[in-house]
Amino acid sequence: MIERGSFLYVFSEDGCAYGPDIHVAHERVFETESHHLDGEALSFVAELTSPATRNNDLTEKVEVYGRAGVPVYLLLDMQEEQATVLWTPSAKGYESRTTRPFGEKLPIPAPFDCLLDTAGFKAP
Repeated sequence: MIERGSFLYVFSEDGCAYGPDIHVAHERVFETESHHLDGEALSFVAELTSPATRNNDLTEKVEVYGRAGVPVYLLLDMQEEQATVLWTPSAKGYESRTTRPFGEKLPIPAPFDCLLDTAGFKAP
């Protein structure tokens, strides 16, 4: 199930929780009254940077999502106008990444195996 906003995913090993801009998790994780969900249930996260969140999105969240085993992390860097996809989660974050400037297509790896057209992300 693809969702956006209003949920906090808890990463108990790191002692933090995030509310990703866009997230994908199995629908069974949403079978609760709580808005605090298990971060390890995520299979995809996308974050859009802002001046206030950019540093966390590029550093801390890369490490936390990777350690939690989130298979794919998509980072849309609105300040640099580029998209980065990270995969192959590990204890240190992610082992694999690809970056493309907005306007180019970005391959999104398994389990999604698709091509993201970022042309619409470019500032006019």
